[in-house]
Amino acid sequence: MTQTLDMASIHPVILSGGSGTRLWPLSRAALPKQLLPLASDHSLLQDTVSRLADMPEVAAPMMVCNVEHRFMIAEQMRQIGAQPRAIVLEPVGRNTAPAIAVAALMLSRDDPDALMLVLPADHLIGDIEAFHAAIRMAAKAAQQGHLATFGIVAATPETGYGYIRKGEPLADSAGAYQVAAFVEKPDLATAQQYVDSGDYFWNSGMFLLRAVDFLNELQMLRPDILEASRAALDAATLDLDFVRLDPAAFEACPSESVDYAVMEHTRHAAVVPADMAWNDIGAWSALWDVAKKDADNNATRGDVMLENARNNFVRAETRMVAMLGVSDLVVVETADVVLVAQKDQVQDVKKLVDRLKAEKRCEHLVHKQVYRPWGWYEGIDEGERFQVKRIMVKPGEKLSLQMHHHRAEHWIVVSGTASVSCGDEVLLLTENQSTYIPLGTSHRLENPGKIDLHMIEVQSGSYLGEDDIVRFEDIYQRT
Repeated sequence: MTQTLDMASIHPVILSGGSGTRLWPLSRAALPKQLLPLASDHSLLQDTVSRLADMPEVAAPMMVCNVEHRFMIAEQMRQIGAQPRAIVLEPVGRNTAPAIAVAALMLSRDDPDALMLVLPADHLIGDIEAFHAAIRMAAKAAQQGHLATFGIVAATPETGYGYIRKGEPLADSAGAYQVAAFVEKPDLATAQQYVDSGDYFWNSGMFLLRAVDFLNELQMLRPDILEASRAALDAATLDLDFVRLDPAAFEACPSESVDYAVMEHTRHAAVVPADMAWNDIGAWSALWDVAKKDADNNATRGDVMLENARNNFVRAETRMVAMLGVSDLVVVETADVVLVAQKDQVQDVKKLVDRLKAEKRCEHLVHKQVYRPWGWYEGIDEGERFQVKRIMVKPGEKLSLQMHHHRAEHWIVVSGTASVSCGDEVLLLTENQSTYIPLGTSHRLENPGKIDLHMIEVQSGSYLGEDDIVRFEDIYQRT
């Protein structure tokens, strides 16, 4: 017997653990692509949550993310007025199967029949109505015990996507099909055959399934993943508004995608065709594909000047970028890196990131402006035994009570109000006032005002690394 969907019965599970290395230098480990405004004024994560807002049957989202991104994700949800059911913190990345397993275990504690809508945080969807229609179709299939995946109608022969071959229509779920096979990324000729046949869809990596059905399949196919995920959740701790999975148990979990662990082996896989202007933004060329373009087919963002230039993607973050007489390039400018690449070579950006890692550089990890739960700081200048930073502290926020073994600091207030604890003394500083923090002295900075506090910090000493911090007290519970 077919069930009808109850209101607020679909539970989004947003997977936000990726690093997006192919979108370097904008996407970095500390600020990956899902947290960036790449296609709109909101981040990809914010757009992922917002496009579900008009579906009354969809409940509050559950986020599964890297522990280092927790405060940025919480802040981005606050900015769009979203209140997550939970923000689950992964101590290490273990791919999608363990992440979905943890979410299914959490949901099943309240309702084993809960419908889970599993969505990556970094996709674009242009046709929201078609997306909603596909969700409702997949929900009906999931209520019949199928593990439904969304198959994107393949308009072009893409070699960068895996494919799903459809089987027979499902007798109990109109519009959905059995999955005949999951197919690895093909060569161009094979991809063209797939598109021509009409029987193959791009594998979107999005799913809709009941928690109990997924857990049952995982128990049968990969009990090791299920048991490790359960152990990590059973030993989880609450940290402010976050659920922090047990590090030892989760690190012991095998790293496996949900496709390899479950979907390619289950007898209950179903595919729902979806034609919804989908793009997984896997490279800079994908952003050029979906961006608005000028008369010469250039897509630009920021302060860009072009002359006799065609088919380029240009993004300027901090300076003007001028291009003359060039075509088919990707140029991405940030405060510390400029990437210039042929548009058909951008899938290899990851090779540059791998070289940065091998050479132990930091440009793949952080931008010059580094976000913290209290605000941000940005390096301005540095030399032998000195470093200059801009610091912004949000109203009502405070840094940890800390001290440094190797550096002293001068603080100058540019705008706003600063409450400074230095040893046993507490000072209230306003615009153009300054103070000195001697080496080895415990200190804390707080913004007691109603507007952002902006400061200049001048550090001096024998070692100026960020790891020279001894925290005595921290409202954000950082170690």
